[in-house]
Amino acid sequence: MRAIALIADDEAAMREQLRARLLEVWPELDVVALASNGIEAVEMANKYQPQIAFLDIRMPGMGGIEAARQLYDRCHIVFATAYDQYAVDAFEHGAIDYLLKPVSAERLATTCERLRQRLQKTPQDIGAQLAQLGSLLQQQGTKPKPSYLRWIQAQVGGSLRMVSTREILFFQSDEKYTRVQTATAELLIRKTLKELADELDPDEFWRIHRSTLVRVDAIAEVSRDLRGRQMLRVRNYPHELEVSRNHSHLFQQM
Repeated sequence: MRAIALIADDEAAMREQLRARLLEVWPELDVVALASNGIEAVEMANKYQPQIAFLDIRMPGMGGIEAARQLYDRCHIVFATAYDQYAVDAFEHGAIDYLLKPVSAERLATTCERLRQRLQKTPQDIGAQLAQLGSLLQQQGTKPKPSYLRWIQAQVGGSLRMVSTREILFFQSDEKYTRVQTATAELLIRKTLKELADELDPDEFWRIHRSTLVRVDAIAEVSRDLRGRQMLRVRNYPHELEVSRNHSHLFQQM
C-alpha cells in the first residue's frame, strides 16, 4: 500500500535513521517532509497533506503532543520518543501508536502494519477513540504518570548513539558539557545537569553534588575520607565521587 508521511524530530540523525528504517520495512511509504519541531511539522502537513505523521514528543518551540492536537483530524499520528509514556497499555491497544527510541526494525514493522490497517479508517475515528480514552481515564480518577527520560542521545563522531538510562552510572557536568559515564564508555552531551535532574526519575537518580547525578542502584558504598568528606563509590568504576554537604542527608547513617 502506498502512503505519504512526514517525520518531526529535533535531532537530524534521528530523522534520517527513522526514514531509513521506514524505507526498509515499508518501501511504498513516501516520506515527503522532515521537520525539526512541531511548528514546522504543522506547516509541512498543511503543504504536503501527509496521511501519517511520526512525531517526537519533546521538541523546541512546539512539541509533538501540541502538534498532534492540530493534526490528528487530518493524518494518523505515531509518537516516537525516548520517554516512557503514561497509559502505555491503553495507547498500545487504542488510537495512537508509539515508538520508544531506539526504534527496532521489528517494532517499526508492527507499527507500519497497524498504520496500513488504520489507513482504511478516517483520522476523525482515531480522534474520537482518543477522546473516549481521555474521558475514561478522567472518570476513573487516573492521573497521568510522570514521563521520565529513558534514553540519552549522544553524538559520537558523525553518528548518534542511544544509551539506556539503565546503563548509566552517573552524570557529571562542567560549564559546557555533561559527561555520561557507563561501565564501558564515557560520552559527552550538551544537556545540562538541571535539565537531566528534571527529566530523570528521582527515585532512580540522586543528585549528590551540584555537578553530579548518580544512579542509585549503581552505588556500591559510601565512606568518609580523612578530611571527613563523604565519598561514594559506584560499581564498575575505579574512582570515588564526592558527596557535597548540601546532599549529605541522603546518607544520614554516615
